[in-house]
Amino acid sequence: MKKVLLGSTGMEVSPLIFGSLPMGPLQAAKPPEEGGRLIRYALERGINMIDTAELYENYGHIREALAGYRGRCYLASKTHASDPETARKHVERALRELAVDHLDVVHVHAARIADPLVERRSVIDVLLQMREEGKIAHVGLSSHYICAVRKAAASPDIAVVHPLINHRGMGILDGTAEQMAAAIAEVAEAGKGVYAMKALAGGNLIGEARMSLSYVLGLAGVHGVAVGMLSEREVDANIALFSGAELDPAQWETLESGRRQLKIMERFCKGCGACVPACTNFALSLVDGKARVDEQRCILCGYCAAACPEFIIRVV
Repeated sequence: MKKVLLGSTGMEVSPLIFGSLPMGPLQAAKPPEEGGRLIRYALERGINMIDTAELYENYGHIREALAGYRGRCYLASKTHASDPETARKHVERALRELAVDHLDVVHVHAARIADPLVERRSVIDVLLQMREEGKIAHVGLSSHYICAVRKAAASPDIAVVHPLINHRGMGILDGTAEQMAAAIAEVAEAGKGVYAMKALAGGNLIGEARMSLSYVLGLAGVHGVAVGMLSEREVDANIALFSGAELDPAQWETLESGRRQLKIMERFCKGCGACVPACTNFALSLVDGKARVDEQRCILCGYCAAACPEFIIRVV
């Protein structure tokens, strides 16, 4: 697979980036050995960047994939911490559990914060300090806000931006897909690396996956797209799509026939409400003492599952 420069970072990455969220406990709950085999399969076929996060709880899967691997693989993680002490702990845990001496990118994971450059200033500062310590190569910003992406363009501290974008604009908190696309072009023009998230809106757009992925990949300023994959068949199909190779229509029709949804085991819901503020897209509420999901808003990220103390929410 061809490689592209990720902005001014000097990183030459595959435009298809392995999005590791779906294989962890928030969604498919694959065992680390099984998840590791799939990631290793992708690495050996040319994908050379993995996107993960503290919240995903899947560092063991990635460590399994990297064991004995001699190729270059870039690792990007995220911290959702609101204070510097916790952010440092998140990074140090990632280094320890991944068994690496540094991370290539660590994002300030601030999906629902309109101005993370102000509200997460102390977190950015500690990540910059860890960059000086050699534990982080680049500081990034992960956001669902157009205004946050635009502000990152002017920040000397942010080297990589991980914005939410899909052709329907699902999950964007302050505007349209067209407005986010314009912000992405602006931030890339400023020299930032850009790799997109939620091109399939967390699975809501699986039925039109080829068109949806091609739309995001073709946007000005997008260097790569993180795509969640759970099978070798998905890896092969996406590599073909991102490489401009001839596609197998039958294979894609099968893949696009899949559907995912957020499942709340209502019978066991105690109505504690912990899932509601965890939702990055305001898709959850309590109705008659039970958690309810607005499927029009839900982008199937699974963060609510991590917040549920009863473990009764799952993306399936």
